[in-house]
Amino acid sequence: MSPAEQHGNSRGYSVPTGRPYALKELQAALGSLGDHLRELYDGAHPAEYEAVADALYTAFQTAAGLAPAKSYTGCSEHPNGALDPEAPDGWGRCLICNDRRRLGLRSQGARAAAAAPPAGEQRRLGYPVPDPPYTLQALRDHLRIVEDRRFHLGFSSPAEDFVRIADDLHRAFIVARELSRPRNASGCSEHPGAPIDPDAPPGEACIFCAGRKRRAQRSATTPEMLPRIRRGERRQLQRRFERPPG
Repeated sequence: MSPAEQHGNSRGYSVPTGRPYALKELQAALGSLGDHLRELYDGAHPAEYEAVADALYTAFQTAAGLAPAKSYTGCSEHPNGALDPEAPDGWGRCLICNDRRRLGLRSQGARAAAAAPPAGEQRRLGYPVPDPPYTLQALRDHLRIVEDRRFHLGFSSPAEDFVRIADDLHRAFIVARELSRPRNASGCSEHPGAPIDPDAPPGEACIFCAGRKRRAQRSATTPEMLPRIRRGERRQLQRRFERPPG
């Protein structure tokens, strides 16, 4: 059934206000992505991904404006409820539903925990976040899906089409953003963007970890104790500089 039939043939279908301009802006933003993507290659510098990440974020914001408002929590029952700051992996972000689920797990025991639904795709503020690894091929795959959806978009497209392309653009943006981060040249999982210590042995190139190790070694050495002064004696201190004449 066409959008006109869904809204009633007698009244016709009215294009939402602002959609033609926003759709034209979205098409233009997506058209420039191909030029940026062709310049990328395996092993490209993170700075070369910054233009792609910026263009994807602009396109994502435009598509999100064309789609209906997203649920803040990702929960259909409590779309604007409180967020759970300690939501376990695979659970939603809604604090109310998670509290109910925790109470159910406590009352039903391990059997309810085993019957919990499988973890779904992580969502950030209602938009999907793809799982790593984040590679150039993954970015190309997401953009290929975006390009297919873009081809079928029009002024009278249903709202679900704009929701899908906004989700796909958010996935592609996350991949491009992660690729634009500094590479882990130091090999340190704690400080991936740390500078390299040229004097450190192989495998310990992180300058922060190397400095921490040197400080620990210095503090572990036994301090030198001054000889004990007997009562009534004065310690003879050697002056480093002569006292100026009075």
